[in-house]
Amino acid sequence: MQVLVLNSGSSSLKFQLFSMPEKTILCSGLIERIGLDDGIFKFKTDKDSIEVIQAIPNHKVGLELLSKQLLNKETGIIKSSDAINIVGHRVVHGGQYFTATTEITPAVKNKIRELSSLAPLHNPANLEGIEVAEAIFPNAKQVAVFDTAFHQSIPKHAYKYAIPNEFLDKHNIRLYGFHGTSHKFVSEKANEYLEKKQSKIISIHLGNGCSMTAVKDGKSIDHSLGFSPVNGLIMGTRSGDIDQSIIFHLAERFDYSTAEINTLLQKKSGMLGLTGFSDLRDIQAEAAKGNKDCELALLMNAYRIKKYIGSYAAILNGLDAIIFTAGIGENSPEMRRRVCEDMDYLGIILDAEKNDIRPDELTVISTDESKVKVLVIPTNEELEIAKQSVDLFK
Repeated sequence: MQVLVLNSGSSSLKFQLFSMPEKTILCSGLIERIGLDDGIFKFKTDKDSIEVIQAIPNHKVGLELLSKQLLNKETGIIKSSDAINIVGHRVVHGGQYFTATTEITPAVKNKIRELSSLAPLHNPANLEGIEVAEAIFPNAKQVAVFDTAFHQSIPKHAYKYAIPNEFLDKHNIRLYGFHGTSHKFVSEKANEYLEKKQSKIISIHLGNGCSMTAVKDGKSIDHSLGFSPVNGLIMGTRSGDIDQSIIFHLAERFDYSTAEINTLLQKKSGMLGLTGFSDLRDIQAEAAKGNKDCELALLMNAYRIKKYIGSYAAILNGLDAIIFTAGIGENSPEMRRRVCEDMDYLGIILDAEKNDIRPDELTVISTDESKVKVLVIPTNEELEIAKQSVDLFK
């Protein structure tokens, strides 16, 4: 059985084609810097490695590049679209409607569309991926794996907001949580390494979108993102936590509409608003040249993560390990160093030499004396999505 997995982020799209249940990767790749003139398309098989730099204005164009490459007579991997049995899609927001992996139907697509206002950078891209895949692979089963599903274990006292009860009871306004597929995958890997049935872990997913999860005994008990994926940590273009009164101030003092405020907080804030760059690699390079805005943004970013580590260590009543994962978490020794420095009070001591890596497997980067294990675990949301997609039809 061949399973194509599409993982659409806000400015990237990762893909892998698996032979299941063997978990053999037939091809993999990444489309990044979507929306920029220097978009990057990478495609890799055992025989070929292809990289193309061109403008990729949106996810649809990226998916069209992928479909052409998959079917390419010389360097592609399939001879016909019928070779794909299942297409598994990452979908960010399932709201109160979806708590498990789901086969996609017109009704499911309508619900994903309805929830787009809660994840405007993601659900539209996820839906676009679904509809393009339906057209390209008409005989394949289409499956949605929801980011919010892993966080269904968060207790009510943690997911409920301190606003009148009717907003939860009647309108389902609550913390939902995101990046669940990633947090689930890496926390399970950490538990295997720790060899503990009862564990206290903080999973830190750092990419263009960022989130943290407190995981106790394998279950999510709190999470930094909430009703939509805009609060919590400072992200590529999203603000993270702000004082809510700023929204009213913008509307009343500067005549911003709600749509303009939403765009400001979702697409023009975060690292982009602080520096003019949304890609951390650009920001780190500029900071190294002496750019003060970029240096301050890096300091702010790490500071926010440290605050969440402290709060989650408190609700977990201890800490066995912290995990760095996703594009920045796996590939930025500098950000990991900034987060972990001056954390010895919590028993977190980073080994500078071990940290200077970009690992392709679980790696311990803390010292032997560190009471808390600091782990870098490459996430594999695609494999997790493939497994859940296949399991749906067993």
